[in-house]
Amino acid sequence: MEDSVATLFDSTTTKIQQLQKAFAELESHRAITLNLKWKELEEHFHGIEKSLKRRFHELEDQEKEYESKTLEARESLEKREAAVVAKEQASLERLQEKRDAAIFAIANAREKQRKVSSEESAVVTDEGQGGAPSMGEKPPDAMAAESNLEDIKVSSEIGEAEVKSYPQLVTLCEDMDSKGLHTFISDNRKNLAAIREEIPLALKAAAKPALLVLDSLEGFYHLEVPNLDGKKDSNLLGLRRTCIMLMECLSVLLTSPHLVSVPDFISEDIKKQAKAIAEEWKPKLDVLDMDASNGNSLEAHAFLQLLATFGVASDFNEEELSRLIPMVS
Repeated sequence: MEDSVATLFDSTTTKIQQLQKAFAELESHRAITLNLKWKELEEHFHGIEKSLKRRFHELEDQEKEYESKTLEARESLEKREAAVVAKEQASLERLQEKRDAAIFAIANAREKQRKVSSEESAVVTDEGQGGAPSMGEKPPDAMAAESNLEDIKVSSEIGEAEVKSYPQLVTLCEDMDSKGLHTFISDNRKNLAAIREEIPLALKAAAKPALLVLDSLEGFYHLEVPNLDGKKDSNLLGLRRTCIMLMECLSVLLTSPHLVSVPDFISEDIKKQAKAIAEEWKPKLDVLDMDASNGNSLEAHAFLQLLATFGVASDFNEEELSRLIPMVS
């Protein structure tokens, strides 16, 4: 009995020692586990820190890029604003120049008409007193024809060099063929600059240059264009530009230093016809939108050119004419 109890105590002591050893081993394993968890946490936090720093630098780079683009956009906007201001100023200056030129042309036309009226009054007075009319009592048509021939002879060297390019122009003017003149110019629009230089000389060959140009204005408004907007129809636009060009070329002819006098080319009857056309066109201009024309109204341009070329501006209100000037480019 005593031996079994002693054996039991020895066994218990051994088991306690084994348990202590196992517990010690367990404690050592727990320390290793905790150490591993801390390293994992430390690496995790370092990874987060690196990620935050990288994102921060990316945001800094994006901010710098945004500031750079903003600066470029601001500089570009300032340049555009400066360009717009410069264009507006240039447009205003051109508009003022054209306004001054138009007013000057109107004033000149009125002055010429006053001089012509004074000369006619003087001629009538001389005839009433038994005097002889000037120009050797030749009829106006004869004097115009002689002056035409004289002008062509005086400028024959230049004329021949120019007419060789388009002799058809001279033929059409000699025949007083305004429709043929329109067709020829339309067919040769690619060479318009060269044709424009020759037209004033070709007009000298016409028996009545001013009447030929007046006839060429037919169809400026009355051309039939079914189902089309006249402002967008290329044929009508071409016709109107040709009308303006012919009137401008007649003005060049009238300012020729070899011309005897303007009344020989533009008689009172021609002026009456020009005034009638202008009075017919005037109401159509009243409905034009000045803003929509954008300084490019062929109608207003043609009307003002008609008045200036044929010297009938004094028959119209100067203030109303001034309102049309901004509509001409």
